[in-house]
Amino acid sequence: MTRNSDFKQVVRARMAATGEGYTAARAALQQEAYDAARAEQERLVGRLFRAGRIERVPAKRKVRAAVLLEVLSRFEPGRVYAEPEVNEVLLGVHEDFAYLRRELVNYHYLERADGRYRTAAQAPTRSAVERQEIPAWEAHWLPGFPSGAGAGAAAGAFRREP
Repeated sequence: MTRNSDFKQVVRARMAATGEGYTAARAALQQEAYDAARAEQERLVGRLFRAGRIERVPAKRKVRAAVLLEVLSRFEPGRVYAEPEVNEVLLGVHEDFAYLRRELVNYHYLERADGRYRTAAQAPTRSAVERQEIPAWEAHWLPGFPSGAGAGAAAGAFRREP
């Protein structure tokens, strides 16, 4: 059971409005939040990719983070990559692979140690300020990605053809 009293109030309000039980109302609200986050991700990223490549790197942080989540889906969770391997994956997305590599590390999506890279073992903890600049999709998709559960949900979703 959740410890978030605000969310419990929302669940109970839905229960009163729909006659659903707690578990059903909670699941429906979670599905609505997931669907909204997925739609936002598609809106933010869908227009930036053509034939699987980024047309331009966005200046706005929220859109950039959404793009980085899509780029992250191209990495295998738990695998250790040498820097040239990371560069090769990123070159398939955009010619400025060094910038993308730095941003993936800065957003804590990739971890770097001794010239080796791997996807983060868990979703980063974000401050309140950071959460304002991160798409909601991160909270829904990223926690399952290190275990491989989130990889299929986003992989290929935004690789639009011209």
